[in-house]
Amino acid sequence: MSSVTKEAIAQEFVVERLPKRSVIGYGFGDFANNLAFTLSTAFLLYYYTDVAGLSAASVATMFFVVRLWDAFADVFAGRLVDRTMTRMGKFRPFILFGAVPLLFLSYLTFHVPASLEQGQKLLYAYATYAVLGLVYSLVNIPYGSLASAMTQSVNERAKLVASRFFGGALGGIVLTYIIAPRISGLREEKKTLSSAEYQEKVQTIFTQTTLLFIVLGSLAYAVTWYFCREQVVRTQPRVTLRETWDTLKGNKPLGYLCAASFFYLIGLFAVGGASVYYAQYVLGDIKWVGPITLVNSGISILAAPFIPWLVNRYGKKALFQYCGVFTIVGGLALFFTPAGAVIPALIFLGVKGIGAALINTLMFGLEADTVEYGEWTSGKRAEGTTYALFSFTRKITQSVGGALGAAALAWGGYLSATPDMPNPIQPETAVTAIRATMGLIPALAALIAMIIFWKYPLTDQRFKEIRNETELRKRQEGHLIAPDGHVLD
Repeated sequence: MSSVTKEAIAQEFVVERLPKRSVIGYGFGDFANNLAFTLSTAFLLYYYTDVAGLSAASVATMFFVVRLWDAFADVFAGRLVDRTMTRMGKFRPFILFGAVPLLFLSYLTFHVPASLEQGQKLLYAYATYAVLGLVYSLVNIPYGSLASAMTQSVNERAKLVASRFFGGALGGIVLTYIIAPRISGLREEKKTLSSAEYQEKVQTIFTQTTLLFIVLGSLAYAVTWYFCREQVVRTQPRVTLRETWDTLKGNKPLGYLCAASFFYLIGLFAVGGASVYYAQYVLGDIKWVGPITLVNSGISILAAPFIPWLVNRYGKKALFQYCGVFTIVGGLALFFTPAGAVIPALIFLGVKGIGAALINTLMFGLEADTVEYGEWTSGKRAEGTTYALFSFTRKITQSVGGALGAAALAWGGYLSATPDMPNPIQPETAVTAIRATMGLIPALAALIAMIIFWKYPLTDQRFKEIRNETELRKRQEGHLIAPDGHVLD
């Protein structure tokens, strides 16, 4: 072992290649994630206000509370992962056994019983959404951590990021085009239906869709579990809480990444719930949710094959930083786009979507690199908790961003459907709040994020140096642990 050099190790990573089935299989995991996650970010606010009949203000409070709970659920899941070691590895068992419970809970979340009183509906919504968040953490934290355990090559990780990017975008398109056109088809019917009849019909759409997703999502997770294998060796199978703290406290790149992501994602998650309202009240028909999603996700799908090349050409840090310009320009233009101007709105959504999509994808590659930095400083590898802390930040922003979107509706005086007023006419202040949520908030958040990320210290070249030093140290010290837990030497 002592004869191994950093140069030899560097060459190993230059020639390392993941099997194509592993790269493709990894994308299936985020396809499944988005059947549960994007469904809730894109449609849950609309479902709660216009189908379950909850007020925008009560939903805003619930989103903040439950998504804050989700953030701490991520930390719990990360610690559980870091303390796990099985013959299947650390991460894959969670994906295999958590798939069906997660997707079934998505069904329950979008199935608030109409027979309940208003207070009981709210309590049911709190309970199902909170448990959904916990189970999602127990699947998503291992899934996100899996990438850093499959390879330590910059180029191969870029391929995994691109595959995840593609799978997530495809999942978003599938769910949107299953739901939005069917709701839009009820638009003319809605004029002759009572509020209860309309809500019952839309409830049927969500019930059928979430049941379908149990089947599709479970199959997709199974593909990820079967084709994606852990390859990176470690010096110990489990990491204690104290060792985890030692790993995280000196991880400056993770700190800068989390801080910048906090602001980028506030804008992203605020937009998620506002898209349905923007389509209905600014563009004039909820059917435009489909094209809105197609523009955003279509850009993601078209960009996915070019991500490895872009990363190799510009580096993750520079690419992540300057993509914020697209978000700022597109967001400001979108805010001032006149009502009913569908084509300009879609163009500006596309401009904003280039930045948002690449940023939201690259941050996962950057997070994987911070695992090596933490191992370099502490000697302990803690993929689960490192990803959990990053995901904790995402969940906090999901809480703040989602609540901000709902709160903007409340501040603008948005009128929810009621039995006495099934088709309310929205005040201009509510429409302005929807515009701000779609364009102005993401632009301002992106500007703050770019300022913070300026000092991020981990370029791709510096990452390679750190990775090579760490691998050399591990091989010289010996006692390496394989992904299935057995000692290699």
